[in-house]
Amino acid sequence: MSRRAARTYRDQDAELRQVLMPAANRPPLRQVRRRLLLALLVLAATVALVYTGRAGYHDNAHAHLDFLGAVYYATVSLSTTGYGDITPVSADARLVNVLLITPLRVVFLIILVGTTLEVLTARSRQLWRIKNWRAALTDPSRSGHTVVVGYGTKGRHAVETLLLKGAPKSRIVVVDPQHRSVQSANDDGLVGVLGDATRTEVLRRAEAQHAAQIIIGTQRDDTAVLITLTARQLNPTATIVVAVREDENAPLLRQSGADVVVTSSGSAGRLLGMSTFSPNAGAVLDDLLTVGGGLDMIDREVTDAEVGGAPQDCGDLVVAVVRGGRRLLYTDPQAAALQQGDRVIAIHRVVPTAH
Repeated sequence: MSRRAARTYRDQDAELRQVLMPAANRPPLRQVRRRLLLALLVLAATVALVYTGRAGYHDNAHAHLDFLGAVYYATVSLSTTGYGDITPVSADARLVNVLLITPLRVVFLIILVGTTLEVLTARSRQLWRIKNWRAALTDPSRSGHTVVVGYGTKGRHAVETLLLKGAPKSRIVVVDPQHRSVQSANDDGLVGVLGDATRTEVLRRAEAQHAAQIIIGTQRDDTAVLITLTARQLNPTATIVVAVREDENAPLLRQSGADVVVTSSGSAGRLLGMSTFSPNAGAVLDDLLTVGGGLDMIDREVTDAEVGGAPQDCGDLVVAVVRGGRRLLYTDPQAAALQQGDRVIAIHRVVPTAH
């Protein structure tokens, strides 16, 4: 094997170990069990045919063909071994062999060969699935995908929100160093990459260099900083959203390239404090953070009918206007008249759908 071929094989082996695809509709083990059952049914049918017409067979070892002889003949016949010690001699037996047993032999061989090929081509099929997944992920005609680093509590809720917002599962990739977490992502129908996201190679396997958004929800703040630096170096244009535990680490994350930093402990503490003095205000904030019912915080473009009007005239309750990358409060004089291309951050009432 040449060095180039050996390197290609090692790359493919790493790809198979690190990129874990969701299970197919029918797991390989289930397919093997199904084919084994079909093979046994074909064998049983052949034994029944031979034993029913046993009077038309000649057995060199016995005067008459018994049940064991029927099983033996069916086995060697289906496997095309054919020792010739048991042969059909009557016209009926030969006709049954031509019209029924021969087709059953073909079916048996198809099942046997298909099962063998299923095992031998598992590697090739998996590589083919990964190749097609990469092609679809990097297709320029489709919207960019989202890489979620860390599939713990934060990562799971981030994915749940993405799905509720309409993101397809095929456009979400999970990266986690724990095999159990990646397997959990697979069970949820997501592609997972097993590895340390502080390494460029691992993020490349998740196609982070082509991602539109990167969400980092690791357990440690120092790990989040390293991942943010690596991700920003790999993809200068992606929107990087990072969750950290401590407020003091937020400026460091922004310097490392994060566009949005969410302080989990600080935000939870502020929500707890507000809810203590004003339970209703805390309930409203919790409602805004929960997608799919009641009040939702949305980010949308202004419509043609809204251009020239004030934020207060929009159908939704506008709290901020985004213009040219700048975020303006709705009370800012520059946001008094909406312009073409503006985006509004608004509170939108969602009516739950009836089930």
